Amino acid sequence: MSSIDHFNLWSFDLNLLVAFDALMRERSVTRAASRLKIQQSAMSHNLGTLRVLLDDELFVRVGQVMKPTSRAQALAAAINRILEQAQHAITTREKFCPEEEERTFSIAFSSELEVLSMPGLTAQLQRCAPGIKLLARPAQPNEVHRMLDEGAIDLGVGCFGEGAERHRWKLLFEQSLMCCFNPALLDLALPISRSAYLAQKHAMVSQNASIRGCLEDAVRAAGVELDMAMAAPEFLTVLSTVMHAPVIATLPSRIVSRYAPLMGLVASPVPFDFAVTPISMVWAAHSDRDPASEWLRQQIEPILAQIEGITPSPGLVDMAEVP
Repeated sequence: MSSIDHFNLWSFDLNLLVAFDALMRERSVTRAASRLKIQQSAMSHNLGTLRVLLDDELFVRVGQVMKPTSRAQALAAAINRILEQAQHAITTREKFCPEEEERTFSIAFSSELEVLSMPGLTAQLQRCAPGIKLLARPAQPNEVHRMLDEGAIDLGVGCFGEGAERHRWKLLFEQSLMCCFNPALLDLALPISRSAYLAQKHAMVSQNASIRGCLEDAVRAAGVELDMAMAAPEFLTVLSTVMHAPVIATLPSRIVSRYAPLMGLVASPVPFDFAVTPISMVWAAHSDRDPASEWLRQQIEPILAQIEGITPSPGLVDMAEVP
């Protein structure tokens, strides 16, 4: 990149180049002023300023026409190229051709959203954009905005907040919870009552140092205390534990609906109204209009809409039936 004398350019009103080009095209102060939608006096002032700065008459009246001097003729082509390049840079958006692109997108997920989203998203991209790769990254709600700021990820999908003014956020859907257990190890009536729920040991997903897991604040707000047996960062670990131990797992409904029946577990509504963070997308404001970022978000939303449409497996109990 060539060196630019920013100080000298700052002292030169670049709008004068537009006025010069208009005069070259129209050969008339009146018509040039009309072209720029300014007063004739303003155009005359621009011409006077140009004459002083460039130390040349630039345009000399010959009859009804303003004839350019040799100095103006020498400048005309270069100034026209400058203005065309500026117009192109300002008005032309970067193009993104996913079917030809070769790049990797990094997406931060809440743990359950990763397993629910990545299979369908990968299959979709392999059909329409086989050169695009996906890298899933785990992220805590208190980390995702920093990761966006540092460029470590392109997008966050999960239970993430809005962030600061330099971030963009879109609500996707509300979350709900269900619990599940192994009926061979726990003999519990369905739907699980509040007393039975509180009497059992529990397993939960935890992605921080708390044994009470991601629902710690929700449980505290509900005014109850759970007897925790274990917590782990991955929901499959929690479900596998429930297969082998007499404990109850409380997880997002979409995970329970999809995986609990496959593992021989019985599901029930949670008998408490635990408030949980909704699922959203979050991205950096500077990439809001970036064609690649827009395209990625457009690919993810239908996948998440399908997740939102997951219906409970046969035998799951309606929450309204919980006493």
